[in-house]
Amino acid sequence: MSLSTNRLIGVGCGVATGALWGMVFLAPKFAPDASPMLLSAGRYLAYGVLAAALLAPRWNKVAPLLDAKAWRGLAWLSLAGNIVYYLFLVVSVHFAGVAASALIVGMVPVAVAVWGLKDPDAPPLRKVGPPILLAAVAVVLIGWESLSREALNRDVSQVLIGLACGLAALLSWSAYAIGNSRWMARLPQVSAQDWSLLTGVVTGGFALLLAIPAVVEANGQTTDQWARLAAASMGVAIFASIVGNAFWNQASRLLPLSMLGQMIVFETLFAFAYGYLWESRWPTVIEIVAMAMMVVSVLWCVRAHRPAAVAAAEGDH
Repeated sequence: MSLSTNRLIGVGCGVATGALWGMVFLAPKFAPDASPMLLSAGRYLAYGVLAAALLAPRWNKVAPLLDAKAWRGLAWLSLAGNIVYYLFLVVSVHFAGVAASALIVGMVPVAVAVWGLKDPDAPPLRKVGPPILLAAVAVVLIGWESLSREALNRDVSQVLIGLACGLAALLSWSAYAIGNSRWMARLPQVSAQDWSLLTGVVTGGFALLLAIPAVVEANGQTTDQWARLAAASMGVAIFASIVGNAFWNQASRLLPLSMLGQMIVFETLFAFAYGYLWESRWPTVIEIVAMAMMVVSVLWCVRAHRPAAVAAAEGDH
């Protein structure tokens, strides 16, 4: 396939990832009585079991492709991109709401795209700077209205805790996105799907350690609360972790890092859409304008990464 075709497929994978990952913001709302630790343990235990079952038939072929360094890489990626990230995200959703959490995590494209400018195949800052700035303005615009609305219904200290945890989730996931892209490039012999499943197996191991104190803490959960937790955990594990991560890894293999970061914008857009459905309301005019700005930002960035555009930009030096 040509470079432009790969980029188009990569963008499609990025959109699919956003649609699936956006669902994770609703899990804390669907099981509001479950603690962040219990939600994280439930989601990633389910992810680990499913990943192990899917990978089992090919384990003898896949496992030898990784050395000790790659397994250590999987360990820190599993912590940064799954366990630690989701713990902070759940706390953020509980205290600051879906909109505020999606807002802060929506800044990941800016962080990743800026970091990706160091790559040799990245276009110059003057080409990708404007769409990155546009995305940042869009996120701030949504946040200005969303945070004002959330602050009216919550204690200020709770909102601040939620925002701090959202920022921690942003930093954790940015580190994962950058590190995962690097490891995917180092291990071309491992398919995107297998890398996702391997991440799931390692994450499931960490979730086992997390499950013990989480279950002890949740001793008073009712049958209905356990059922909601199980449904949320299994749904997010299948759609966001298994399928979503596979799409993301494919996008990571087809797109340069500075462009890959822009794809995370779709997670924010879908998270807001799901939030509107959950709250049974339409977006405001400001929110519609901001989301339109995000879409324009992504399309602008895609154009900046077209081979002809990159070559022309480099020829201007």
